[in-house]
Amino acid sequence: MTTHERTAFDSAAAEDILLRACALAGLVADGVEMVRLGDHAVFRVAGGRVVSRVGRHADRLPSVRREVAVARWLEAVDYPSARLATDAEQPVVVEGHPVTFWGGLADGEKYASTREMGELLRRLHGLEPPPFDLPELHPFDKVKKRLEGAEIRVETRTYLAGLAEELTAEYRKLDFVLPPGHLHGDFNIGNVLRDAEGRPRVIDLDGFARGPREWDLIQTAMYYDSFGWHTEAEYTDFADGYGFDIRRWPGYTVLRSIRELLMVTWLSQNAGADARAAAEVEKRVETLRSGSSRRGWAPF
Repeated sequence: MTTHERTAFDSAAAEDILLRACALAGLVADGVEMVRLGDHAVFRVAGGRVVSRVGRHADRLPSVRREVAVARWLEAVDYPSARLATDAEQPVVVEGHPVTFWGGLADGEKYASTREMGELLRRLHGLEPPPFDLPELHPFDKVKKRLEGAEIRVETRTYLAGLAEELTAEYRKLDFVLPPGHLHGDFNIGNVLRDAEGRPRVIDLDGFARGPREWDLIQTAMYYDSFGWHTEAEYTDFADGYGFDIRRWPGYTVLRSIRELLMVTWLSQNAGADARAAAEVEKRVETLRSGSSRRGWAPF
């Protein structure tokens, strides 16, 4: 199948790209299992011993190359993060889609404690900056592209685009209190997994950037505050582990709203191929419109 013939990045297309990348990297593609589909398609390969990430768009290539550089930097300073697998040059590129291979972490579903998360994030932010440039954080960069490609109702697209404009203006007014520096960019419980020895490791390194450290704290706070996915004790452990409670900062609600918007637009990418995702997008948008509780948002 050529680039021009491929019309959608769905699970079948992603797996086709993965199988071809495995051949190029010299990996035996047995036991392939999809984990999730978002900005990347994530697969377990070789019975979970390897995890592969297939970029949705060719424009993901710069961030994936940065992800590989970040992984090598963190390994060099002995920070507990995901490690690249195979001796092949990475990323492997198939039809413009960047594909990377990583050492599997346990069964992929054993998470760190929230206190460990806070301590790991504090340690990460305390590292000397990497020996290469990181881009500045631009939280809204992905919103436009996601909405352009999403198969959602016109009214929904218009509302989300308008909300993005409003929040962009609010973001520019924020007075951050933590010193800026390098960021993970997507720090949450799903991205801190245990390895085979039970040690926590930070994964999904493609969002590294420079910017306000508050950005790395927001998701754990809102997972407790907005969705009830963490208990109060778990959130307290996270804040104590890091040494700062972002909910006490006046700009918290603005960052929370931005992250909620990103969660909706991330999911909107799958609306055309997944009826459950499409329904969840509309449900989430209705709560954004009405200001009602987010407790009914289903994890994806």
